[in-house]
Amino acid sequence: MADGVSPLVQRRRLKAELRRARLEMGLTQEQVASDMEWSLSKIIRIEGGSTGVSANDLKALLNLYKITDSVRTDQLTALARASRERSWWSAYRDVAPPTLIQLIEYESAASAVLQFENMLVPGILQTQDYARAVLQDYYTDKLSSERVVGKLVDLRVRREELLDRKNSPRFTFILDEAVVRRVVGGNLVMVTQIQRLIEAAKKPNIAIEIVPFKAGMHPGTGGPFEVVEFADAMADVVFLESPRTDIVSDDPEETLRYREIFGQLRKLALTGQDSLACLKEISAEMK
Repeated sequence: MADGVSPLVQRRRLKAELRRARLEMGLTQEQVASDMEWSLSKIIRIEGGSTGVSANDLKALLNLYKITDSVRTDQLTALARASRERSWWSAYRDVAPPTLIQLIEYESAASAVLQFENMLVPGILQTQDYARAVLQDYYTDKLSSERVVGKLVDLRVRREELLDRKNSPRFTFILDEAVVRRVVGGNLVMVTQIQRLIEAAKKPNIAIEIVPFKAGMHPGTGGPFEVVEFADAMADVVFLESPRTDIVSDDPEETLRYREIFGQLRKLALTGQDSLACLKEISAEMK
């Protein structure tokens, strides 16, 4: 896969290039659909990044847009090829929510991740026992719960590889104190989980900060969220969790709003060193 980046991200890059090429030609989507003898929905899906582009379709589009430069043609062809490849997380589409798969795809290409949690330890930082305890509460009524939970735990373990990958994103986690005070799976599970947070915070690309109870009401009480930032021109995205549904949005205003909320939370949070001291103190209390 080109650059080791997810197919979804490659499709977003390709859609931006194809949209730019269309606009440079002064064509509307309706005109392209007519010239190509496609349905309008097909060109909308391609430019929306929701579907890949076959080699033949790309060749026809490049001819229409009069793109003949070999370097640009090769770049777009490579993007189209990469956008159709399967990634390791594709094997979990039968058990994981589509928005989670989408989030993992974005994280794989991120330069930085800003995440706030007010209920549970972020999935990418969860130990297997903690993750299993959380997931079992969600799947107690399913006959296939053991298989589903096992596969989702495996997915969370695989996500952790991103933390240590070469050129890994810079992760900043802000946790409400309730996250590390709430006993999930029993005290032993929590002690191990908190130790996992302490060890993670020692990595050069990870920061973990705690918003203490004494901060009172704060902007994060509305719910958990994650802002995924990219180094290139691709628009940043925000992932929002709620009891009814999860949302991934690339709306610039929404992303900016949550980045500002994150900044406000950092002002209320303990410093990195004080957060580590807090974690150690809570862990000692639970032993």
